[in-house]
Amino acid sequence: MRLAGARVLVTGASSGIGAATALELSARGARLVLSGRDQDALAGVAARTGGEMLPADLSDPSADLAVRAGRVDVLVACAGEGWSGPLTRMSGGTAERMIAVNLTAHVQLTRLLLPGMLERGRGHLVYVASIAGVVGVREEAVYAATKAGLLVFAESLRYELPPVDGAGVDGKGVGVTAVVPGVVDTPFFARRGRPYTRRRPEPVPPERVARAIATAVERDRAEVYVPAWLRVPARLHGAAPGVFRVLARRFGRP
Repeated sequence: MRLAGARVLVTGASSGIGAATALELSARGARLVLSGRDQDALAGVAARTGGEMLPADLSDPSADLAVRAGRVDVLVACAGEGWSGPLTRMSGGTAERMIAVNLTAHVQLTRLLLPGMLERGRGHLVYVASIAGVVGVREEAVYAATKAGLLVFAESLRYELPPVDGAGVDGKGVGVTAVVPGVVDTPFFARRGRPYTRRRPEPVPPERVARAIATAVERDRAEVYVPAWLRVPARLHGAAPGVFRVLARRFGRP
């Protein structure tokens, strides 16, 4: 699918992967609709990209983001929140908000935007998940569960939707991409309540994830790992979960 001229809705566009993705898509000629909670930061991204601002709190079930966005050719679901600590110390409100922002809001956005894509015969859906949703992470059970939900949601949609023809370039059909980043150098870790302190793996810049997202849309890629070596632990976890758990306990928290 050509990004030049496509109308793209990016959630979580005020910072991190979402902001980097907005800049990358703008450079490729996309027409952007930018959503986020931090209006000042969102205004800065909009000024740099020429995007349309649609501030929204995705934890609010009454948010009418899909209606305000209008026609959308590509949805890039970047918005997400984290929290780190034992589950028994997590408040019910925190859990509910994380599930709403990370998973429920993007399911509902897809449900509302997809009919237009199908009617026009083309579109693309991108869900930014996490390696946590593939292998699990100690003391981030709810976050990992929401990202696992996104991955399975994307996979299930892929079976349901008409595939893209023409190798993804101006072809008909609706593409679906799941993006699986590892550690990314964004404010996410500070906001989750515990900074990232490990020396390995080294965080990758959000611009690297943004480039992967843009290329995945253009080439209709179903799944993208950033960095690519994350496929190894993901495949090991799937093929030999017992071995993976032994290694995870020996070499540190997953």
